[in-house]
Amino acid sequence: MIQSTTFEASLPVAREVAAATQGQRALAAFLSTQLETQRIQIFDDKNEAHAVELPTSALRLLVDILSELAEGNAVKVVPIHAELTSQEAADMLNVSRPHLVKLLESGALPFHKAGKHRRVRFSDLMAYKAAQEQRSAAAMEELAAQAQALQMGYE
Repeated sequence: MIQSTTFEASLPVAREVAAATQGQRALAAFLSTQLETQRIQIFDDKNEAHAVELPTSALRLLVDILSELAEGNAVKVVPIHAELTSQEAADMLNVSRPHLVKLLESGALPFHKAGKHRRVRFSDLMAYKAAQEQRSAAAMEELAAQAQALQMGYE
């Protein structure tokens, strides 16, 4: 089964940022418990409370989401087994679709075809992105070491 996820997200408005900040602080206090589940109350439009039981792991994820929203960032939750189109994968790497296709065809990033369309697993894309970031950081450290060794005046 092909599962593709669209990555459209909008930046939170000021009211949402403020609510996310408050919510994140309030929920974070309950994460130190050793309980497997947490009960929270949700109020409907008639101000009637409804108890909801959530896994503590979901509450941790919710706190992380609220933290990002509080910083003004857009958030999208993606299942780890999701399959992305080449355009979605390119957008996540911040590269052009033709460049991503070259990565796929060269074997740098695993993919499979669904009919004539390329699909990239989200987990594979994140592993590739992490490896790229690690290589980039190593290259920057090497350049900094060379600059220091050559006494180029960078402090």
